[in-house]
Amino acid sequence: MSLLIQNGIVVNDDFMVKADVLIENGTIREVGKDFPIPENTRVIDATNRLILPGGIDPHTHMQLPFMGQVAVDDFYAGTRAALAGGTTMIVDFVIPSKDSTPLEAYSLWRNWADPKVCCDYALSMAITTWNDKVAEEMQLLTTPEYGINSFKFFLAYKNVFMVRDGEFFQGLKQCAKIGALARVHAENGDVIAEKQQELLQLGVTGPEGHTQSRQEELEAEATNRACTLAGQANCPLYVVHVMSKGAAKAIAAHRQKGYVVFGEPIAAGLACDGRHYYNEDWSHAAAYVLSPPLSRDPNTPETLMDLLSCNQLNLTATDNCTFTCSQKRMGLNDFTKIPNGVNGVEDRMSVVWEKGVHAGKIDPMRFVAITSSTAARIFNMYPRKGRIQPGSDADLVVWNPNATRVISSKTHHHACDFNIFEGMEVHGVPEITICRGKVVWENGELNVDAGWGRFIPVAPNCDYVFGAVKARQKHLQPISVKRNLTSLDNNLIPPQSESTNSSSLENSDLEAVVSDNKPGDQEEQSIETLIKEVAENLISE
Repeated sequence: MSLLIQNGIVVNDDFMVKADVLIENGTIREVGKDFPIPENTRVIDATNRLILPGGIDPHTHMQLPFMGQVAVDDFYAGTRAALAGGTTMIVDFVIPSKDSTPLEAYSLWRNWADPKVCCDYALSMAITTWNDKVAEEMQLLTTPEYGINSFKFFLAYKNVFMVRDGEFFQGLKQCAKIGALARVHAENGDVIAEKQQELLQLGVTGPEGHTQSRQEELEAEATNRACTLAGQANCPLYVVHVMSKGAAKAIAAHRQKGYVVFGEPIAAGLACDGRHYYNEDWSHAAAYVLSPPLSRDPNTPETLMDLLSCNQLNLTATDNCTFTCSQKRMGLNDFTKIPNGVNGVEDRMSVVWEKGVHAGKIDPMRFVAITSSTAARIFNMYPRKGRIQPGSDADLVVWNPNATRVISSKTHHHACDFNIFEGMEVHGVPEITICRGKVVWENGELNVDAGWGRFIPVAPNCDYVFGAVKARQKHLQPISVKRNLTSLDNNLIPPQSESTNSSSLENSDLEAVVSDNKPGDQEEQSIETLIKEVAENLISE
């Protein structure tokens, strides 16, 4: 069946226009007015509504095994929540354990996701150890058979996911070589491990210890370090979950130098701050534990949105990784054992609209950029995804900019029992979500079965990411200076006088020279005498 959306305002990242959208066979056929309408076409009236590209969340962790637990938003519940919020595609992370390989983990994630996903998805691969086999598998994963074009490195979670700087640098060089985007979780894992033990020894065991052990300066330091190393490797870098002003400032500084660095704040960091960690209700405080933690500065969320508005930060995500309150209580007496993660995939679009468009900081076109089209460009899916034009996938949202809703765990579609945005009223509500031409969410109901979504392979060597890298490489070639060293070689031989020429010295002469350079008995006596005189003078004084 064909689908026609009439009387709405089509919004892309570069223009807005009142137009109708005709959808056939899962793709957009026409955008405009007065075109022929096929028979048996369903018509959706979008009067006083916006027609937006479906959201793309480039950072999720569905059913991730982590810290002794498994995230309760699996690939079914998580993608159901995504569609309810107007997001039609996610990029989830494959994270191998240190004793596994990227290819083994890839198969595991595909087996988890394919039978459950309700929307389309792509994968990004984490690199948790480094050796020649990992490097080989990285290259293999970028082939069409596997369809991965980005790799994530953790500078935190010591002894679990963390790689050392040398390993990270090798990974960056490999990413540059194979045309893959490097992504980084930037914190100082070594210092965090030390701080955690210090706090526990001082009796700080609650969720407030989490934020005190992972201070913002450690995120800023690691972000600057990661950007510097990426520059040395001539590798584009994507910094995930930018949570603090210091980290954002580091990204901006390197972007101003011409480095290719993308910064991704998340919905949690745009709407919440670190005061929650000091709530007297342990479960409330623990529910906000994620890494890096929410900023201790209550003005940070607004600053991050300001930086999104001027493109110093580039797109939004969620880091959706949910645990129940019961799971969080695994760290009741030790904050280092609280499973890290929060919700966001359902509420991201509305939270960004509220904090951005409704607050007057961005327009609807910039909203499309930071919730959809920039992610599509970075991950080489554009204009198939993130665009409303003929030939693109029909991933669309009928958006009511004037409607409001109150976010609550009682009404959300996640599998967790807590929502970090609880009680927040937001403007901007997705009324109908369309994925590949099918109305998948309408009137608060999901209209697809588990496994309906598709895996979307993404190709490496994206021009949007690597367009300047080859030219930059020419300017980074090592410089070698050719010099005539013949004359210097001759000058390096020390001049020798006739009296000390080594060829004319007899053994007895050598002994005399050595003897002359040894302190004699008379010299030793004079030193002893001097010491005694100094000692006597000090005593007499």
